[in-house]
Amino acid sequence: MDFDLTEEQRMLKDSVGRLLADAYDFDARKRIVDSEPGYSPAVWAQFAELGLLGLPLAEEDGGFGGGPVETMILMEAFGHALVVEPYLATVVLAGGLIRHAGSAEQRAAHLPAIAAGELRMAFAHAERQARYDLFDVATTATRDGAGWRLDGQKGLVLHGDGADRLVVSARTAGSPRDRDGIGLFLVDANAPGVSRRGYPTQDGHRAAEIALSGVHVPGEAAIGDPGAALPLIERVTDEAIAALCAEAVGCMEEMQAITVDYLKTRQQFGTTIGSFQALQHRAAEMVVALEQARSMAMFATMTAASPDPAERAAAVAGAKVQIGRSGRFVGQQAIQLHGGVGMTMEYKIGHYFKRMTMIDTLFGDADHHLSRVADAGGLINV
Repeated sequence: MDFDLTEEQRMLKDSVGRLLADAYDFDARKRIVDSEPGYSPAVWAQFAELGLLGLPLAEEDGGFGGGPVETMILMEAFGHALVVEPYLATVVLAGGLIRHAGSAEQRAAHLPAIAAGELRMAFAHAERQARYDLFDVATTATRDGAGWRLDGQKGLVLHGDGADRLVVSARTAGSPRDRDGIGLFLVDANAPGVSRRGYPTQDGHRAAEIALSGVHVPGEAAIGDPGAALPLIERVTDEAIAALCAEAVGCMEEMQAITVDYLKTRQQFGTTIGSFQALQHRAAEMVVALEQARSMAMFATMTAASPDPAERAAAVAGAKVQIGRSGRFVGQQAIQLHGGVGMTMEYKIGHYFKRMTMIDTLFGDADHHLSRVADAGGLINV
């Protein structure tokens, strides 16, 4: 199998790398994280100008018709630079839901604006009682004339405090843990009845707790079948996990490079600590864990567009297991090999480990996805 990038994909990788090298060093990132919106509007505009925000969108929707490989390239670069802009929330999650199941009117109203950097969106799905179960939805959508009334609570909505519009999951029928009876609805983030409490997450990103109380939306706000949205949610979540796996590879690669550079320069007992064989073995083990994670991230990327939900879910779950295990190992070794300085806010290695920890828990940690792989009978059924 040929894993080489095409000429266009190499150009994408080079252009994104140059942009982030110029505009997203560690000091610039700290200023962005400390700013009021929690991201850089200027960088977001540059993403739009380069076509990154429309990368996975179809050309007729104002995008560039890219696929999972292009998203992998972009997210890996974001992992290297610890990018905090709401790309996953807006383009991969909310944009993916509209791209896969939105009506022609919904796509025309949202996707070109996303590609142009004029619209930020968030996917309000997780609820406190659900943990990692995507089908556990207690928020309700009840018929209100020709429209719908939404009531409920959503938690850990990625970049939900700065979004212009929300995609909200709500139950139209059945009990809170039924797989059927779940719908998706487009909601103005500033609509009457919507309240948001934003907060910074440990990795420098933003999230929000969102309450919906008697929020009225028109009938055309429903995305697809308002009672059968779970397969769509699972599909887009799998795509988001594949993207996160690529970002994690970028994080791990940077942690490994920073640590090796530190071993080459830090001196103790009259020599560089990198000359000690025991520490060289640790650095080598970090490379092994990184390459294992890279292989599984590529596997998830290649399977993310599979029309077979079972095949896609097993591959993505397997990748998430390896990413979680490799990320923890590489992060722990990086912190320990740096010593006390690795724990300080002023030094960047700890920030990479925080992001890796968040990636491990987003959409299910390694233990959760190991259970999914087991339930599926393994990654390859023979």
